[in-house]
Amino acid sequence: MFRRTDAAATLATALVAAAATLALTTSTSAAAAGAPGFLAGTDLPPHPTSPWYAGRITPGLPETAPFCLDGVLPAAGSWHRAFGTDVDTGAVQVSVRSASPSAAAKLVGTLERKVAACAADWLRTAPGGTASWQDYGTLPVEEGAHVYGVHTSVPESEPGVHLYGIGRDGATVTVVAWGQMGDLSQAPVPAFRQTTTKAVHKLNP
Repeated sequence: MFRRTDAAATLATALVAAAATLALTTSTSAAAAGAPGFLAGTDLPPHPTSPWYAGRITPGLPETAPFCLDGVLPAAGSWHRAFGTDVDTGAVQVSVRSASPSAAAKLVGTLERKVAACAADWLRTAPGGTASWQDYGTLPVEEGAHVYGVHTSVPESEPGVHLYGIGRDGATVTVVAWGQMGDLSQAPVPAFRQTTTKAVHKLNP
C-alpha cells in the first residue's frame, strides 16, 4: 500500500481544490482593481500531456498554504492565483503588496530562509524520510529573484518535488510554487527560471 508524504498529500489536496476553482475561468477578468499582475497558464513550464488551467486572481491567501511556506505569507495585501493540469502537476502564485520596499525586502528574506530550511524542517517531522534541496541561483529581474527546489519522500510513498521562485519589484513581492510527484532530476528548472522572471516582470506593469 502506497502512502503519501506530507508534501505529496498537500499537493494532491491543492490540486483537488484547484480543479474546482479552475473550472470557473481561464481569464484574468475577475481580478479586482489594485491586484498585482499575475502569470497566465501559458507562462508556466509546459506540461508534456496537459494544458495549464488558470484560476481566478483572488484577494487573500490560498486556503492551503504552499508546501514549505505555511505561516510566513501575510494575509494583508495578498492576492493569489492557482494553476492546475489534468495530471499531478499544479502551481500557485501568491503576491503581496507590502507597506514599503524595505518591508518587501524583509519578506523576501523570510521566504528565502523558510524554503532553504524546508527540507531539514520536514525531515524532523518525517522519521525514515529523505529530503533534499537545491539553490538554483538568482535572476537579474527588477529588485531580484531567487529559485529553489525541494524534494521529499518516505518509504513506500510517492515522492514530491517542488520549485519556488521568489522575487520583488519595489514594494511588491511574489512567490511561485510549482509541484508534482517526482524528484529534482525531473524538475523543469530552466523553464521555471523563465516563469519566475515573467512573474516579477508582470507585478507592476
